[in-house]
Amino acid sequence: MFAAFKNLWVVKELRNRLLFTALIIILVRVASNIPCPGVDPAALEDYFEQMTANAGDKSGFMAMIDLFSGGALAHFALGALGIMPYITASIILQLLVPVLPQLEKLSREGDAGRQQISQYTRYLTIAVCIVQGVMVSMGMINPGRLGLPEPAAPLFLGSPSVFVFVTTVVLTCTTMVFMWMGEQVTERGIGNGVSIIITINIVSRMPHSVIELAQMAWKGETPDGTSFRMVQLLLLLLVFAAVTAATILLSQGYRRVPIQMVRKTVGNQISSGSTYMPLKVNFANVMPIIFAGAILMFPGYIFSYLHWTRLATWFQHDGLAYNVTYGLLILAFSYFWVANQFNPIQIAENLKKEGAYIPGISPGNPTAEYLDTTMTRVTFGGAVFLMALALFPVVLYAQFRIPFMVAQFFGGTSLLIMVGVVLDTMRQLESHLTMRHYEGFLKSGRLRGRSN
Repeated sequence: MFAAFKNLWVVKELRNRLLFTALIIILVRVASNIPCPGVDPAALEDYFEQMTANAGDKSGFMAMIDLFSGGALAHFALGALGIMPYITASIILQLLVPVLPQLEKLSREGDAGRQQISQYTRYLTIAVCIVQGVMVSMGMINPGRLGLPEPAAPLFLGSPSVFVFVTTVVLTCTTMVFMWMGEQVTERGIGNGVSIIITINIVSRMPHSVIELAQMAWKGETPDGTSFRMVQLLLLLLVFAAVTAATILLSQGYRRVPIQMVRKTVGNQISSGSTYMPLKVNFANVMPIIFAGAILMFPGYIFSYLHWTRLATWFQHDGLAYNVTYGLLILAFSYFWVANQFNPIQIAENLKKEGAYIPGISPGNPTAEYLDTTMTRVTFGGAVFLMALALFPVVLYAQFRIPFMVAQFFGGTSLLIMVGVVLDTMRQLESHLTMRHYEGFLKSGRLRGRSN
């Protein structure tokens, strides 16, 4: 494996791709640390220190944006929105493709259709940026509108209307530049550019979490005064390794459905044989967690705004009602994503046209029903596993008083994205090496990238 990493710098084209990707990463991190015009950095830092004392304030959609922006939202930097608006627009378009006939027709027109859908995604990204930019800038002016605590001092300088306008324009432009950078990495670098940017932003939070964990072990207690011994640190490291391994299994796991090809003659060649269709255990990837977290941001804010204190307490990040609802929403959205993106009728028709069939299953509707039933069973196992992975950081925080900044790397969105992107990037690196007759990272087996 170490020889494979060494060989990465031997191939000139591959070395240039890696250096280009590294340059884009540096530019993204620089933009994530330059404050927006009109922000009072000192007041903002004091305010976020107050908020991080309560993990419930960091559990909603704003926390997700802050996570994907690599802490840029906490500093209200140029990259405060990060690449999240583009992800949101992409998800919306993916959900609309099976619903709107015009988009579905474009998706079947090859590269030209996909380019047109990509253009629609860019337009929608601008709209999402404007909405989110206005929301976060208004939140800076009056955090109480979003159900957040009121700051001790104003977080901005100058006129509120000018601040909202300038901030929205700056955040929108930065996100569009990030989107362009991501496309350049995909074309001229290594890996999926947008995914790389998200992963680097998430990983940028890890050093602070490691330092906080080391300080806890050195002092012998957590920030809230709970005892924390060295043996607990070792156990946490073992748990992290086990959870990471389980996440890899979840990302790579699939059910093989055997496919038999009918013997047919094309010219002078005779084609036949058998293969299999992989049905991914975690077909929806991280989308159910994102959807569930985005929806659950609203009850707590709404109940706080209406001064319904008891209901607002139930929907805090470590509350029972929040986590039960969170788990059920993950299960529901896992099936929703599969129902929206997996089309067993179309797959059955394609198999029939190609002269392929599942042994023991008649072509046509019986094949579609078999695939639907099989995918439903596979999805249940994957959804339960995904739910457990998403709730595990909450358990660490609520039961063992591990700081939320540290606990979020033990599961949920962060770990799933990091594992998926690392596997996908390593797969691309391995394919470049093997094409040039170098050994890959594994002497036996192979790496599989994500399908979504």
